[in-house]
Amino acid sequence: MKTKTAIKLPLTEAEKTALRKHRVKIADILNYAADELEVLLNADKGRVKHIRALAQFQSVPSVGIKFAEDLVFLGYYSLAELKNKDGAKLTDAFERKKGYWIDPCVEDQFRLVVNYANTGDRKKQWWHFTEARKTFREQNGYPATRPKTAWYESQEYKHKSLK
Repeated sequence: MKTKTAIKLPLTEAEKTALRKHRVKIADILNYAADELEVLLNADKGRVKHIRALAQFQSVPSVGIKFAEDLVFLGYYSLAELKNKDGAKLTDAFERKKGYWIDPCVEDQFRLVVNYANTGDRKKQWWHFTEARKTFREQNGYPATRPKTAWYESQEYKHKSLK
């Protein structure tokens, strides 16, 4: 699997030190099996699963740490789990779980990741899915269960903007 060099991971200082000690670059995390990473990082299976998921999702073009964390928040830990999913349904589930509706461009990212999981197409970026999203939403709208609060009205957003 081709890796990006700009992968960001929320590693502890001890984990960073362990990687340096073993001369492992963050961009190469996915080249190691989960059990190898458990030993290298002195971490449990759950922690390694989380780190590997964040790294794998960031291997998708135009996906960064924040969106990788969103995928894990939804309960996904690999691209294989996203095969044959529906970007609109993932968006709807994400909004329900967050409790507020999100910026429409995030749906484009869900669509990108599903496309990548199915095709491995590295040429597509999130904005290549904007027209399809707009057409779909014009024809189908949003579910009745969609939260009424916008992301920019949420406590989470307000808290971040105060920092």
